[in-house]
Amino acid sequence: MKNEVLYLLLNNYADHEAVFLASAIACDERSIKENPKYMNKVVAPTLDVVRSCSGFHTLPDYSFETMPNDYAALVLIGGFGWFDELEADKVVPIVRRAIKKGIIVGAICNAASFLAKHGFLNEIKHTGNGLEQLQLWGGGNYTNKAGYMNEQAVSDKRIVTANGTGYLEFAKELLLLLENDTPEQIEMFYCFNKEGLVKLFSQLP
Repeated sequence: MKNEVLYLLLNNYADHEAVFLASAIACDERSIKENPKYMNKVVAPTLDVVRSCSGFHTLPDYSFETMPNDYAALVLIGGFGWFDELEADKVVPIVRRAIKKGIIVGAICNAASFLAKHGFLNEIKHTGNGLEQLQLWGGGNYTNKAGYMNEQAVSDKRIVTANGTGYLEFAKELLLLLENDTPEQIEMFYCFNKEGLVKLFSQLP
């Protein structure tokens, strides 16, 4: 369904990298939204439980075989599962189809390195866990050193990349692409979480 944001998780995924985006989609500053614009869904290689690197267990909504063809965004969450080439390589056709259809794609931490490895960053401005790691993972398939930006998160051509500490900036850029709220509300969400409640409220008259 077009209103679903799919979080693609591999085993040993980095659970903290999804929380700001997922919470902004499902909740506002008061409570859980009654009628959210988007629904958060999890997709994984199979319907078996996926384990996070912190030890949490998540039951997927979809497997790679049962996931829908039409959805709002594909969000590749980082973690250590991207080192498993046999598992990670199954994601390549999923990303290729999403980009071809103009679906928003996000990749953070090692998932951004995965995009470099398969040539998905060669035509866009991007970031990740440092240029050196992108070159290491990408090898000859990564040909866009000039497009690398030393930023927490970068959005270009409906693809958002981020380093492993850029999860808040990652969320902000994806929320803007999704038009989840007004730009002003998204900026307020970002500042509130970036600066903290005490500092933000101390600046109010």
